[in-house]
Amino acid sequence: MISKEIRPWGFYEILLDTEYTKVKQITVNPEQRLSYQYHNQRKEHWTIVQGSATIILDDEKMFRNQGESIHIPLGAKHRIINEGESPLIFIEVQVGEYFGEDDIIRLQDDYGRQD
Repeated sequence: MISKEIRPWGFYEILLDTEYTKVKQITVNPEQRLSYQYHNQRKEHWTIVQGSATIILDDEKMFRNQGESIHIPLGAKHRIINEGESPLIFIEVQVGEYFGEDDIIRLQDDYGRQD
């Protein structure tokens, strides 16, 4: 069963949730971005499946298009931004010891969310 979670920037759907991995399909609305954050207990791999992404990884700006991917190491500061006019969709594969939303340490957030 797919679980959908609404967020201020868009939404995500959990496609797989096991003790060793969590897989999400994440949709970022036009001109929105996720918080600048890091995780202590998981690393992530993102694959862009629709649209173009601007990614900030440890203060370095980079770009990924449909079919391209990026690895987010454990503890790396990261953010994804949709600067386009249509939804950005990417698949996030999490690997680590723990996959709870409370392992999100936000450094900056457009929506005033705190840890």
